[in-house]
Amino acid sequence: MHFILNRFRRSARQWMGLAISVIAGLGISSCATIATQDAAKRLAQTAGLIDEVKSFGRTLGIEPTQALSKTVRDGPPLGMLWIWMQREGTLALSAPMDIRMAIGYAAEKERLRIEQVYRVDGYSVYYRQGNEFADSRSLATASFADEPILRRVKVILHEDLHGDINFALPWEIEEGIATPLGSLAAVEYFRWKGDENNLRNAASSVIQERQASRELNLLAAQAQNIFAQEPVEIAKEKILALLDNYPAYQKQFERQVRSQHVLTVLEAKLSHDLAYYRYYDSIAALAELAPNLKTLIGDLKQIPANATIPIVDEFLRNLENKYGAGNNGRSAP
Repeated sequence: MHFILNRFRRSARQWMGLAISVIAGLGISSCATIATQDAAKRLAQTAGLIDEVKSFGRTLGIEPTQALSKTVRDGPPLGMLWIWMQREGTLALSAPMDIRMAIGYAAEKERLRIEQVYRVDGYSVYYRQGNEFADSRSLATASFADEPILRRVKVILHEDLHGDINFALPWEIEEGIATPLGSLAAVEYFRWKGDENNLRNAASSVIQERQASRELNLLAAQAQNIFAQEPVEIAKEKILALLDNYPAYQKQFERQVRSQHVLTVLEAKLSHDLAYYRYYDSIAALAELAPNLKTLIGDLKQIPANATIPIVDEFLRNLENKYGAGNNGRSAP
């Protein structure tokens, strides 16, 4: 009898353990199902947002493209690894960067973590990863759906601006046009929606990026002079020490190079940022003078396809004179 009772107890414990395991497994499975359902819901909401933002962009003269027009529900994602290289001791102030390349991979960006870029003799190297780019193969991912709505709206408009139907310019020119216009169009989108909270956030973001643009241009001019006067390694240390004088740009710089070696990245990162932010403050200032953003976008579309940095500088000065002479100013966003 004692033997039978012990055997029953052992069996009971085993069945209880199995039951607990099954219940726990069901709980984990249930949580995973809920998480998957939530992700699917956010992705569906983002698909709706994309359609709405693209339609709104058209009212400003931004013709929609196939970039981000679909989500990963419609097919496998394509990730991109972008690499920019600039000769050590130089900056792309008045000319294109020395080397640009993009490598595609069939996954979301989170699934391919770059450990680090090792030294490339004679070059500074900066890289970024992403699933959002100006191509029909760019699909909205779950991680994109998790981004704050302001960033999603800016990215959707930015990538549409890159479509050849809108701008077909050299890379270092086109990025400098699309970046501020995407931010300014996002302000107008939230104004149209009557979303006061995100309208304030979008307007505040423009102010911050304008300040970073001004600081970057000043820092780049100083850096070029330092590179002309000092050995490269000493010059790099001096330029990095100057970042404290430019807090708005410093914050952006340090956030974006956090996983990269700062001495390796310096020239390439500054040159990369010049392509994106060289004209940001100037174009935002033009938006304050222009009758409306649609007019500004239409006028900027007249930039010659073979434009160089000096040509664009002159084009923007002429627009400033045109808007100033027309006395058609409007309030800043």
